[in-house]
Amino acid sequence: MPSPIPATRLLPKDLYPSPDTGTCSSPLAKYSGDATLKVPVHNFPRRAAGRLWSSVVQWKELRSMQPIGSGGFGSVYKARYLGETVAVKTVKKCAKNKLASRQSFWAELHAADLRHANVVRVIAASACVPSTLEHENSIGTVVMEYAGSRNLHSVIYGSTEAIAADRWLAYATDIVRGLGFLHSHGVVHLDLKPANVLVSKDGVCKIADFGCSLKLDKACEGGGAAAAAAAGRPPSPAGGTYTHRAPELLKGERVTAKADIFSFGITLWQLLVREQPYTGDRHHILYAVVAHNLRPPVQGKPAFQTGRGRACETLVCRCWSGDAPSRPSAPALLGHLDEMRTHS
Repeated sequence: MPSPIPATRLLPKDLYPSPDTGTCSSPLAKYSGDATLKVPVHNFPRRAAGRLWSSVVQWKELRSMQPIGSGGFGSVYKARYLGETVAVKTVKKCAKNKLASRQSFWAELHAADLRHANVVRVIAASACVPSTLEHENSIGTVVMEYAGSRNLHSVIYGSTEAIAADRWLAYATDIVRGLGFLHSHGVVHLDLKPANVLVSKDGVCKIADFGCSLKLDKACEGGGAAAAAAAGRPPSPAGGTYTHRAPELLKGERVTAKADIFSFGITLWQLLVREQPYTGDRHHILYAVVAHNLRPPVQGKPAFQTGRGRACETLVCRCWSGDAPSRPSAPALLGHLDEMRTHS
């Protein structure tokens, strides 16, 4: 695995973690019944008080913790917080790569200042961990809105019931709206896939899990390689899900918002075809995606044989083009999806 990118090259200046990262990698204090458990100032941005999220988690107000998921990243709980149903995510400390674990925790906050109907809202975050969760060896806690118990992966693969065209179009539109909002604020997700898109009880898709995200410098967003080098943008980081990862990232090239568009193309294919994108050896797939332009199959798939399906096939193939600049932007995608509603 490549050496992790220094945290100061991933985050805006006001979100740099303290050089004394030891205090971020283990609980700072144990919950003892106090109303709040404050984090030392040097562990959080000085401007936190003016932010839309809080750098203080009121642990006494965090009640009814129920585990709802876990993985290599840590664990997620459903809970009640200040009268609101929330999701609580603990970020696990990786013994093999502690810096990568810390970077993942801080990356969760890249969209913390942003509010959009199709992006999961961050409520509070802390480098502290309550004593009830210390056994998880976590380095931090993020309190987020609870968007429901379903994700797009379970919608696609958890039922044999067909997904109506109006429904998958609505899901796709929600995702692209969320991406467009993030990209307009310089945030790239870099791990977009059905499992990281939550579906609310009202059927609204919300982009979640920003542990692989980056905040791009303005000079890098529209400039070429020289602009990226001048702005100090590192090569693309390791991480994310290989089946949805753009070929330029697999080659270690610079990050742009078009990497998320590639991932969206794979996700849209899954929505229509409801199969896994690839089968076989991971390393062979990675090589073929880069060297032989391997993509999920579209020929012979019933989903692409209607008028709307053929329009969607064209769009999907543009999204996963090997040439990043030729992929459509999120605003352009919205226009194409809107036009697709007229096809039958």
